[in-house]
Amino acid sequence: MKIPKSTLEQWQVLQAIVECGGYAQAAEALHRSQSSVSYMVAKLQEQLGVELLEIDGRRARLTPNGKALLNKARELLGGAFQLEQLAVSLAEGWEPQVSIAVDSLFPVALLVQVLREFEPWARHTRVNLEETVLSGSEDALLEKRVDIAIAGRIPAGFLGDALMDIDFIAVAHPCHPLHKLGRELEMDDLTRNLQIVVRDSGTLNPRDHGWLNTDQRWSVTNPQTRMEMICNGIGFGWLAEHKMHDQLAQGLLKPLPLRVGQRRKMSLSLIVANPEVAGPATCRLANLIRKVVAEGIEPRPLCG
Repeated sequence: MKIPKSTLEQWQVLQAIVECGGYAQAAEALHRSQSSVSYMVAKLQEQLGVELLEIDGRRARLTPNGKALLNKARELLGGAFQLEQLAVSLAEGWEPQVSIAVDSLFPVALLVQVLREFEPWARHTRVNLEETVLSGSEDALLEKRVDIAIAGRIPAGFLGDALMDIDFIAVAHPCHPLHKLGRELEMDDLTRNLQIVVRDSGTLNPRDHGWLNTDQRWSVTNPQTRMEMICNGIGFGWLAEHKMHDQLAQGLLKPLPLRVGQRRKMSLSLIVANPEVAGPATCRLANLIRKVVAEGIEPRPLCG
């Protein structure tokens, strides 16, 4: 095994001399004697056989070779600090990975805000995000794939907190045949037309929430694909109101004039898989979800 001639401590001293502007200033910043600082740099240059510093007036400046080497050394120093921070995180119980299943109905703006606020706290924790439809989040909990889930139903054996309600509206393109009837719509009107639905991503206890009992139905796996299909005049469906604000404003979608049942509601809950043994990262992420939802869906600006 090869052992490096230089040490991280020597490179740290060199960096301090450059950043502080001289040996005396570096010694003060590092709480060392000036003689020890001078010795460490002299020893480093001797070990490497390269001049690293030159004196320009009262300031110590890097030589071209010194600049190239210190740039690499900064990467090593940064890696060493990250290694120490990881050790501290692990000692405090921070998990190396947190897995979360999120129902596709959960507002993307909220999810992004949660993750943005979580990232500075969890530089050494990986996040595994699984996006689900209908019972998919429940499956993830039952199969022990996730630490946290945002789901439309709390499966047996788990506890959860009510998070938010999602409002749905029956819609179709303004030129759809259902709108051309020019009257209030009944169930029979709907069953004679094509409904576009999203297939349940779960397999243990799949559901058909919002589906009509008719053969006039196409199923897709991606909610955005359903949105695009309905916006382009293919079928009708109940879509989450917060997901189609722009499409309604642009006239791509229009609420169907149903006599009853035009609007539906579904609740999302936050479920921590094992709250009794949840680690700091899991608890932090769950608390951020609660906080961000309570504050609303307007994301904060990155600057200012």
